[in-house]
Amino acid sequence: MNLQTFSDSNALNQAFAQQLLTILSTAIAERGQATLVVSGGRTPLALFSTLANTELAWDKVTILLADDRYLPTSAEHSNERLVKANLLQQHAAKAHFISLYAEAADAFAAVPQILPRVAALPTFDAVILGMGEDGHTASLFPCSQQLAAGLADDAPAVLATEPTSAPYQRISLSKARLLDSRHIFLHLVGENKYPVLQQALADTDPMEMPIRAFLQHPSISIDVMYAPQ
Repeated sequence: MNLQTFSDSNALNQAFAQQLLTILSTAIAERGQATLVVSGGRTPLALFSTLANTELAWDKVTILLADDRYLPTSAEHSNERLVKANLLQQHAAKAHFISLYAEAADAFAAVPQILPRVAALPTFDAVILGMGEDGHTASLFPCSQQLAAGLADDAPAVLATEPTSAPYQRISLSKARLLDSRHIFLHLVGENKYPVLQQALADTDPMEMPIRAFLQHPSISIDVMYAPQ
């Protein structure tokens, strides 16, 4: 783990955006395309705006979410709606977006339609994870009966989860698919997140705090981007 600490979220976002743009530009130069995985919520909104207003060969960039609530894409709490409104704007409007939504009876029934979209993608160039105060990341919740399946090394790229401590069924990328990335970041803003990070580093059980499966992976180093405010 590599901890990068910033005075505030503005400083973090400027530095983070530059790191991401370098990664994406390098990928495009070397392989002709780039793939970026983002997370929803309030934390990345300013970062999204900074990226959207920066010139890049966005038509060669594919963007998808690490997870989403199983809701129509027009719903208020849809992460897809948030990404389209804040990241896929300005210059970044040219990027290709892969949805984690498909119309079905429920999230579990939707997985067969969504799985091929994600399974066909190459190794990601950058993954941006978030972390809840319970130690969940993506929609891999400690309260979910699907957690063990999502953390399994041989898990499919996508699975449905049903947390008991948060609303809505979810569609989430699995640990194995998220780890298949050249760069992995954990984006944390707020003084309340630092004790959670310390707790996650203090023990090893990912079933208690799923973020541990990423922070304490034996062969993959994660960049933690942290600002107290």
